[in-house]
Amino acid sequence: MGMRVLVVEDDDAIAEPLLKGLAREGYTADRVATGAAALAAEPADVILLDLGLPDLDGYEVCRILRSRSEVPIIVITARGEETDRVTGLELGADDYLVKPFGFRELVARMRAVTRRSDVGKVSATPDITVNGTLEVDRRTRRARVGDHELTLTRKEFDLLALLATDPGALRTREEILEQVWDPHWYGPTKTLDVHMASLRRKLGDPTMVETVRGVGFRLRDDR
Repeated sequence: MGMRVLVVEDDDAIAEPLLKGLAREGYTADRVATGAAALAAEPADVILLDLGLPDLDGYEVCRILRSRSEVPIIVITARGEETDRVTGLELGADDYLVKPFGFRELVARMRAVTRRSDVGKVSATPDITVNGTLEVDRRTRRARVGDHELTLTRKEFDLLALLATDPGALRTREEILEQVWDPHWYGPTKTLDVHMASLRRKLGDPTMVETVRGVGFRLRDDR
C-alpha cells in the first residue's frame, strides 16, 4: 500500500497497538505525541489526529494542518458530544472516530477519506455549473454564491459538486455516501448529515439544499 500515516496521539496505550495494527496492514506509520510535533512532521497521506493533546488545542492543530494542505484528516476524540464532532468537521477534518473504536472501522474510514472523491465520475458534466446565484467550478474546486466565494472543506465541495451536476435531481443517501465517501462505507451515515448541515450554513440559504426525509437530498433548481 505504501501509504504514510501520521498518528498524533499522546497516549502510549492507544498509540502503540495502533501503530502495530497499521504496520500489519502495510501502512508506514509515524507517531508524534504533541500538536507542535504534528505541525513540524513530514508530510503524510493521511493524519489521525487525537483532539486531547498536551500542548495545543486539537482543533487549532486541525485548522492549521488544513490551511496548509488538503491531506485527509481523521479526528479521533474521546468526546462524543455532537458539537465536538461538528467543530472538527467544520475546521476541515474529513471524518471523526470516537474512542473506543474498532481497528477494522478505522481502516475502512482511512480508505474512504484517502480515496480521491470520484465526483469527477460524472465526467460528461461541464467543469462549471451555474444554478441561480450559485457557481461551482470542478476544475479549480471553487464555489461561489453571487460575489461571495465559499470556504469549503474537501468533502463539502464534493457534496455540493455532486448535487450541482443535476439541480433538482434527488440523490439518495446511499448514492452520496458511495460517490463522496466510499462504496464500502462502514461509518455512521450521521457523518453525511453533519457535513450537509455545515454546507447549508456556508451557502447562506439552508433551503438551497432540500431534504427528502428518509431518502436523500437535492439541490434546489434555480436555473
